[in-house]
Amino acid sequence: MTSRKSPPALTPAPADATGPVFRSGAVARMARMPVATLRVWEQRYCAVHPSTAPSGHRLYSPADLQRVMLLRQLTEKGHAIGSIAALDFAQLQEIARMPAARMGSGPDAPTRAAGAPTWVVVGTALATRLQRAAVLRHMAYPAPKVAVFDSLAEASAAASAKTADLLLWQAPVLRPGKVAELQQVSQAWHARHTAVLYRFSQAPIIKTLADTGSSLLREPADDDMLGAWLGSIDRGLQSASPDAAPADIEHPADPASAAAPRRFDDAMLTTIAGLSSTLACECPRHIAELLMQLTSFEAYSASCIHRDAPDAQLHAYLQQVAGTARSLFESALERVALHDGLSLR
Repeated sequence: MTSRKSPPALTPAPADATGPVFRSGAVARMARMPVATLRVWEQRYCAVHPSTAPSGHRLYSPADLQRVMLLRQLTEKGHAIGSIAALDFAQLQEIARMPAARMGSGPDAPTRAAGAPTWVVVGTALATRLQRAAVLRHMAYPAPKVAVFDSLAEASAAASAKTADLLLWQAPVLRPGKVAELQQVSQAWHARHTAVLYRFSQAPIIKTLADTGSSLLREPADDDMLGAWLGSIDRGLQSASPDAAPADIEHPADPASAAAPRRFDDAMLTTIAGLSSTLACECPRHIAELLMQLTSFEAYSASCIHRDAPDAQLHAYLQQVAGTARSLFESALERVALHDGLSLR
């Protein structure tokens, strides 16, 4: 019987080798990350500079691979890719040796890019999702500085004198006592805005949070929905005057500021609704019609804001909900249009 020979073992190239030997798929597998995330790191953040083969494939050297794996290690510890992408390998190694593993948790935290917003994230699982490509692509501004904490109590204990742009809390279950604790953490961080990602809650608790001006999103929400929601909040915060006083959670700014501008006008939506009848899938038509209804309701709610205080507060909340829903459905329309080959221009 002829015995089969085992394939030869791959010998790692020396660290100083310059010849490109790895494709992006292999690098992503070895770094245990999606290829899409690697592409975002390369194209948006210029974190790595692979060569390009005549075939168009990205080719990574062993040194490139080492850099990607170290960047991946640091992002898993809570460092935002936007704040470390421009550092050289020695600087990245120095950060990896620092005892403070979480951003904003000590004086040894790495220097961030100027102008980047500051987010306080309560929930390590949520912090990990923020690094995914489907979430990052919705961010129109520089990657935020992110301080990650396991609990509201931990976030409160680490509060500094600096102002946080966003306090983001992932709460599987919203309980009455936690709402007061959230307000205390927001005040401790001087948070300009508070957002809550939750799974289960009673209606009165949701209303209480909404009345404070907080943004809410119920899970399950996929990464694209999460990104669209956070992107609309981020754009609203960054469009505000930098000289404005920090918004306390008990005296919120206009909730409508969290809604992103419209991406499609009524003429475009009407055209999409008409074209979709020739397709097997009716989703573009349905989404376009929903968008027109949401836009009308958003405008109607805005017109009711200037009534007496209780009525104005309710309609400001309704306007915020309609604007957030509109932004999510606009992202859905783009996704469906791409799948069906429709042009949205």
